[in-house]
Amino acid sequence: MSEERSARYAPKIDVQKFLARLPLHLVIVLIVVIWLVPSLGVFVNSVRIPREIRSSGWWTAADNLFAAETWTLENYEAVLDAQGMARSFLNSLIITIPATLIPILIASFAAFAFAWMEFPLRLALFSIVVGLLVVPLQMTFVPVFRAYANVGLTGTFPAIWLAHTGYGLPFAVYLLRNFFGALPKDLFESAFLDGASYQQSFFYLALPLSVPSLASLAIFQFLWVWNDLLVALIYLGGTPRVAPLTVRVANLVNSLGADWHLLPAAAVISMLLPMIIFLALQKYFVRGILAGSVKG
Repeated sequence: MSEERSARYAPKIDVQKFLARLPLHLVIVLIVVIWLVPSLGVFVNSVRIPREIRSSGWWTAADNLFAAETWTLENYEAVLDAQGMARSFLNSLIITIPATLIPILIASFAAFAFAWMEFPLRLALFSIVVGLLVVPLQMTFVPVFRAYANVGLTGTFPAIWLAHTGYGLPFAVYLLRNFFGALPKDLFESAFLDGASYQQSFFYLALPLSVPSLASLAIFQFLWVWNDLLVALIYLGGTPRVAPLTVRVANLVNSLGADWHLLPAAAVISMLLPMIIFLALQKYFVRGILAGSVKG
């Protein structure tokens, strides 16, 4: 009898849960649509012929969906060849990969020290690091630029690597310190009793257990550096030899008149890699953020 009763009420409970969550699901779907529609429009325009782009909106492309003369890849060819986007794509990789790995490496050492090592003024130093989160980037441009000019670093890749490392460290240390501090204390105490050093505990315990947090931080830092325009423009300028994609696309906006139809193709190229990175690491994203916020 108990099994029949549970089987009788189970569907009703499932329906009630579904109806209770339906408004939340509708809101999520609406937000997803709002975010996807502009991206879809940019992608559709990037593969349309210039005449169609100038004469009609992207939402009318469905009328000529199967017309081969409507679609083309020449926009991408023109952007990559004539406009130098291929070189800018490589420059963005050269900038973003070190500017993502360096602050994560430094922040992981600092966060472990703040979480598990005892030394004078530990809380005061951590409070100063967290306080740097509220310092506007614009306040640092003039003194940092002057320092770079004095040592001859302006317009070079090391300049932008150091800048993004400094700007990204406060948030990276804060996030990783919270995650390291939430790890089981008994685990590290057992390791110390067995003779493990701080270095061994860091490499063999903290880092393997912190993969979700490190991956979420890598996503944040990668997306911020890849999409950055202001910092790159200040410290690198518009020199084609070192200009990243964001600077190149901004120059296209200013320089293209009759060829403005190339802008959607340039935008798709600039956002393609971040989308791949996010989709590849999304399973770690929420886990890392939530785990880092459990314990301060």
